[in-house]
Amino acid sequence: MKNLIVANWKMHKTRAEAKDFAEKLKKSLANTPLTEKEVVIIPPFTAIETVATVFADTKNISVGAQNIYPAQNGAFTGEISSVMLADIGVNFILAGHSERRQICKESDEFINEKVLFALKEKFRVILCIGESKEERDANKISEVLFRQLEKGLVGVEESDLLALVLAYEPVWAIGTGAVASEKEIKETHEIIRKKIVAIFGEKGHTVQILYGGSVKADNCSSLLAVANVNGVLVGGASLDADSFRDIILA
Repeated sequence: MKNLIVANWKMHKTRAEAKDFAEKLKKSLANTPLTEKEVVIIPPFTAIETVATVFADTKNISVGAQNIYPAQNGAFTGEISSVMLADIGVNFILAGHSERRQICKESDEFINEKVLFALKEKFRVILCIGESKEERDANKISEVLFRQLEKGLVGVEESDLLALVLAYEPVWAIGTGAVASEKEIKETHEIIRKKIVAIFGEKGHTVQILYGGSVKADNCSSLLAVANVNGVLVGGASLDADSFRDIILA
């Protein structure tokens, strides 16, 4: 199973900034075949095509979108459709990020609609799950993760699993500089793996589980060495081309 290295730029970078980043990263990786890793860059909507164009001839580097509306078109002001995203080269869709859950008030049920629709539209889907500090302190980690998995994956078939990725992001670690300990990550990823196997059977072992939460070049290697960590979802450290290159090569 390849390690999946994902950059989530959130609401950062103009098209010019995105192009500079992509060209610099491409040049720095020119002599490094990414045979054991797959890289995904998820820019804001306005910069997706710019980044996709730079990496159009590069193996194992693709682009994703931070959101999707579960329809091909229609009267949904402010939303973006599968047809539009496919048209500009998107391969991956991010769903259920904690900022969408908390700030945009997206429910587990609506996130599930997005997951099912994106899979039907032949995208690969990264479903984000994770607990807040209050939920962790109340010892509700398993309860929260099980709810997000059970509700977020309703209707997903075994045949969809090769297109499904899970990303565990402890909400209390996102953008804070705090990183869960290796022991905490190992325990939590094991909980997630067992739940996926319980839902889908042995094929649940094929699903990649990423860790996200203040991932940087200096901790990436140790994170990837933890059992059931099959990649990382990187926020702030992915905004600098040199920093993200170091994470890719870790």
